[in-house]
Amino acid sequence: MSFNNLDTLYRQVIMDHYKNPRNKGALEDGNISIDMNNPTCGDRIQLQMKVEGGKVTDVKFDGEGCSISMSSASMMTQAIKGQTIENALELSKIFSDIMQNKDYDDSIDLGDIEALQGVSKFPARIKCATLAWKAMEKGINSQEQ
Repeated sequence: MSFNNLDTLYRQVIMDHYKNPRNKGALEDGNISIDMNNPTCGDRIQLQMKVEGGKVTDVKFDGEGCSISMSSASMMTQAIKGQTIENALELSKIFSDIMQNKDYDDSIDLGDIEALQGVSKFPARIKCATLAWKAMEKGINSQEQ
């Protein structure tokens, strides 16, 4: 597949998650709740997770922001739902590596998350893409203490 076709496909995936976000809304029985924002562009997210037995059994988000931040939140919730805490944090590390153009373990199926690879070319947008992931890390780390 040519770069232009791949770029177009990635844009379509991002816009699909933006227009049809997965796991958006309130989680009534969550045991982790984190509010974060990106003051440089106005993105904000409220992330709620239900963690039981070391596993993310449910996760929802709400908020407002650009297509990158909201799409990333949608993709992140899909990726971590049903995962162990360790796997969720490992996915977050891989995502961070992708955003920093670092090598990462590409044997792991990232699903739709791969569509955000191009964001790394735009440093001002990296914070948009990582907002939900940072919220997830903060929420998990706050519960572990």
